[in-house]
Amino acid sequence: MAKKMSLLWGSGSPPCWRVMITLEEKRFQGYKRKLLSFEAGEHKSAEVLELNPRGQLPVFKHRDSVLNESIAACLFLENQYQLKGTRLLPQTPAEQALALQRMVEGITLNDKLNAVIYYEWFVPEEERCETGVKRSREVLGAELQLWEKYLEQVGPGAYLAGAFSLADVTVFPSVACAFRFGLSVLRYPKLAKYYSLLKGRASIKVSWPPHWLESPQGYDVLKDL
Repeated sequence: MAKKMSLLWGSGSPPCWRVMITLEEKRFQGYKRKLLSFEAGEHKSAEVLELNPRGQLPVFKHRDSVLNESIAACLFLENQYQLKGTRLLPQTPAEQALALQRMVEGITLNDKLNAVIYYEWFVPEEERCETGVKRSREVLGAELQLWEKYLEQVGPGAYLAGAFSLADVTVFPSVACAFRFGLSVLRYPKLAKYYSLLKGRASIKVSWPPHWLESPQGYDVLKDL
């Protein structure tokens, strides 16, 4: 079955990482995958644009079906292969509702994270609006504090919705990205513990961004957040 799946992906991209974690949890090793370079603009290549007119990654293909949105791909894999590998959505209504809620909220977390990281990385300092920078950092700080409270509610050593689920698949890559860019473990201790809990999970270790392994030293964009 894995031979009928393919993935175009970019290293360090939370959306790409979500799909890779899901494939690993579902035990679909051996699927076709191709690493593309964001720096070289390969996500805008004809190969990608033919499948995704937006020129974004990931591009996941299952037989003749193409899914360009990571959440759609993860849900598709869980719905099609519930009994294979790890069950990624709880069966009880209350737990499933929580998992889906946190999963969708994880998209918001990633968007607010990107609003700070990419603005400060790619917009020249002389072109920045200081008011906008300050506001986006405040918004991200409030969002991270919200996740601190969520993790307080689930208790120490726990996942976001009971057992490991699509909520964790969606949220963890963004949390890892935040710490990669300098988020303080002292200011966000619950997120730091959550990060430590999951980073050793097999599906996450095997799909860890290769350029992070090559260059373990991160950045300091979020150190004062």
